[in-house]
Amino acid sequence: MSGSVPRRVPFTTVPAAPHPDAIATATAAPPVAPVSLVERRPVVPAERLVAEMVPPPRFAGVSFGSYLPDPTQPSQAQAVTVLEEFAAGLNAAEAPKRGWFRRSAPAPTGPAGVYLDGGYGVGKTHLLASLWHAAPGPKAFGTFVELTNLVGALGFQQAVQTLSGHKLLCIDEFELDDPGDTVLVSTLLSRLVEAGVKLAATSNTLPEKLGEGRFAATDFMREIQGLSAHFKPVRIDGQDYRHRGLPDAPPPYTDGEVAARAAAAPRAALDDFPALLQHLSAVHPSRYGALLDDVHAVFLRGVCAVDDQSTALRLVVLADRMYDRELPITASGIPFDQVFSAEMLKGGYRKKYLRAVSRLVALARDSAKA
Repeated sequence: MSGSVPRRVPFTTVPAAPHPDAIATATAAPPVAPVSLVERRPVVPAERLVAEMVPPPRFAGVSFGSYLPDPTQPSQAQAVTVLEEFAAGLNAAEAPKRGWFRRSAPAPTGPAGVYLDGGYGVGKTHLLASLWHAAPGPKAFGTFVELTNLVGALGFQQAVQTLSGHKLLCIDEFELDDPGDTVLVSTLLSRLVEAGVKLAATSNTLPEKLGEGRFAATDFMREIQGLSAHFKPVRIDGQDYRHRGLPDAPPPYTDGEVAARAAAAPRAALDDFPALLQHLSAVHPSRYGALLDDVHAVFLRGVCAVDDQSTALRLVVLADRMYDRELPITASGIPFDQVFSAEMLKGGYRKKYLRAVSRLVALARDSAKA
């Protein structure tokens, strides 16, 4: 983030399309034709899911020092202090004891976990990644979806065994969209807490408020309340840094402009938006990251409104993976801030859809800079 908000690592921009005359006289090898995400069928072994449980490239170099709290939002500076103390407790437990008779390091004191609550774009992921970097290993970092995917790939007992040896588990974008996932993750985290694993999570909703507007089942709410007891809530107020003082979503290109830019860009992916949405239904969300392997920029033709909830939620996951990888998006059709219908934005997934819009617009804006 920059200015008075947390600093992020700058986006990778796409070079502007060369002048046609320059193309004709160039002596370099012709650019490689764009790939199609629709034609990809990635297979991701469980070992890769575990190995990739680290902060995304966008947050590979962040720290508490690179987070610049907004002076008008004191909760941001307070959150940094809480997390620094949390990290200090983890490191203190790792300090070796002097003397001949060394005792095993004591378990870190304090709450089992911290829970960063706030709107999208206030720097929660930046702070969560900073905590991960400051903590001793072994440690793991992943989104809520990636965690549930890991359990699905390894099996519950193997996942518990694998993660129980960690000092810290960071869970980004904690969302309880399904009662089954609620029970699964609640049980998993309870087992990890018993094993001494410290937890840290981010979400747009306080732990005791998760699930409101989605499900009203008594069992569901009971599981949420039990899970929230593991965390110390830390509120972070502020505005979305991606849009503060910036223009609206850039106007879409024409189909021809999208294709031309894709042909001139290195390692580009070019797809029709409706076809890509259909393809996502045949690919498990745990593989959306692999779907983008070796892609440096995304080009989409015919972006249209999404009014089906299942399709919209898959798009949210893809948007997260593209944002993690800083992939500029060049698109035709409607602007990304019109992708989700007004009716969908009134439902229980409102915050998730708004986060996706925020990220898609940021990536489209970054592409427009070229």
